[in-house]
Amino acid sequence: MTGGAGFIGRWVVQKLLDAPYSVTALDNLSNGSNENICDFRGNPNFNFVKADIRNRESVNTAFKDVDLCIHLAAQINVQESLDFPDRAFSNNIVGTYNVLEACRKNDVKLVIVGSCMVYDVALSRAINEEHPIKPSSPYSGSKIAAENLALSYYHGYGLPVVILRPFNTYGPCQKSNSEGGVVGIFIKRHLEGKNLLIYGDGEQTRDFLYVEDCAGFIVKAAFNDKAVGEVINAGTGHDISINNLALLICKDEAKIRHVPHIHPLSEIRKLVCDSLKANNLLEWEPITPMDEGIRKTTQWVKSTLEPSDQDSCMPT
Repeated sequence: MTGGAGFIGRWVVQKLLDAPYSVTALDNLSNGSNENICDFRGNPNFNFVKADIRNRESVNTAFKDVDLCIHLAAQINVQESLDFPDRAFSNNIVGTYNVLEACRKNDVKLVIVGSCMVYDVALSRAINEEHPIKPSSPYSGSKIAAENLALSYYHGYGLPVVILRPFNTYGPCQKSNSEGGVVGIFIKRHLEGKNLLIYGDGEQTRDFLYVEDCAGFIVKAAFNDKAVGEVINAGTGHDISINNLALLICKDEAKIRHVPHIHPLSEIRKLVCDSLKANNLLEWEPITPMDEGIRKTTQWVKSTLEPSDQDSCMPT
């Protein structure tokens, strides 16, 4: 697995080890962290390789004796991609090419975890896999390019490839700073007694998927032959405005502030997922209500703010 020490990767690793499978997690720790995988260090079925997917030799070495690759390593920040587009290109396109070549040479099935941010806006209906795409940032453009490159290996070489597009994933172990998701950012600022800052008018909506549900979706798709050659969404089918999300977390409109959007042209106004394909093909559906997901995430963020002698990213 690439990106195995990252936010989603850490939860996918846990599900695979619980199965149980042997897992090799490759990560350069630029976005992931040692804390995310500290619980797995003593597991004989877990192996960590600190390496960068942009380094072809490192990738090739890590792919020995591998049957399946779940590809999660990526440049994931929209704002960063607009400020430094070369990082999105080198990580998401060149890095994915290196992973694809390693899979092709070693006959390894590949599951690419993409993003809902590749879709164009849908004002009146949920977004299914046939919905038009629109690269509104170098991040989304590079993710589309990586998906198409992978599908070219499926059609051109017969490499088994699965493309997954989970919607906005949140939960424990996600960064609660400017690189993290809005749920974690809001929770952290609320716990610190700070105002919650919202870009623009706050009426943009998102379909928030709890991370353990997302990890279960990824693992189900990885081991289902029906998913090969397919693009599959995952979400709850319900969206919430950023204004209402902030109010849900802080319970006080006086603590909410609106600020000018840094990159308004990259903003997607409405994101809500149609997961019918995942339901039918994989028999998957999310099971975590948002209030429960926010409770678990709050518990974890709170634990990171309190002094502790033990590193852990697991809520208690």
